[in-house]
Amino acid sequence: MEQSQAPNGLSSCYRHPGVETGVRCTRCERPICPDCMVAASVGFQCPECVRGGSGTGHAPGVARPRNIAGGAIASGDQQLVTKILIGINVLVFLAGLFSVGLVDELVLIGLAFDPELFRVVGVADGEWYRLLTAAFLHQEVWHIAFNMFGLWMLGGPLEAALGRLRYLALYLLSGLAGSALTYVIVAPNQPSLGASGAVFGLMGATFVLYRRLRYDLRPVLGLIALNVLITVVFRETIAWQAHLGGLVAGAIVAYGMVGGPRAMRPLLQWGSCALVLGATVAMTVLRTAALT
Repeated sequence: MEQSQAPNGLSSCYRHPGVETGVRCTRCERPICPDCMVAASVGFQCPECVRGGSGTGHAPGVARPRNIAGGAIASGDQQLVTKILIGINVLVFLAGLFSVGLVDELVLIGLAFDPELFRVVGVADGEWYRLLTAAFLHQEVWHIAFNMFGLWMLGGPLEAALGRLRYLALYLLSGLAGSALTYVIVAPNQPSLGASGAVFGLMGATFVLYRRLRYDLRPVLGLIALNVLITVVFRETIAWQAHLGGLVAGAIVAYGMVGGPRAMRPLLQWGSCALVLGATVAMTVLRTAALT
């Protein structure tokens, strides 16, 4: 491509026509302005050469911008996973309204006799999937509206900060931990459902992230305190066990995601997720053994 040249002998940046510059990419020799210059071992390179890893001695992904958790920043919608999670919750809610028996098949219950099926059902009977499906299940409009509002407000910023995969792991592990603690503590024939455990996990993660970035902690502490108060006031109808389990799990996973030395970040991330998952499995196995 032929580059335009100004009367004073300077060339125009190939990415910003009209911006004069006397600097050229050391790799492709195209003129680049200060906004396009990327420092190399010798001179400057243009963004295309950096992205391609050309002549830098590094892999193409090295120059990609990274989020606070160390993952590459995804292109496109930064709240994609949050929207998908909300969509799944809404679809399951609508399916439960029109499909007779669906809620009974997916709800979290430890061990109970179902007179309609004339058999024993529950997690202790081998239906471990209920630990996860219950976290996407709602019966009341106010319940799903409250949880989805919390998911939208907390999930979007966390997804952008952690990246899609880490954020999804945080959400699912928080929901599972909340279900597992509920399974351990409540009566085996008492059903439980809702995304509250996962949403409380996002609260715990937000606290850790705010602390890591040295943000004002008062807003998130106020949010947690308000939800704890609601949980205490309505403890007869709210599964506080799911809230507590999700909150603690979310904080642990988030600390592994963004805390500790950068060199140990991958180990901490995998380790925190494995710790929460291992504790969830252990609680489930022990409770199942006690019930059977």
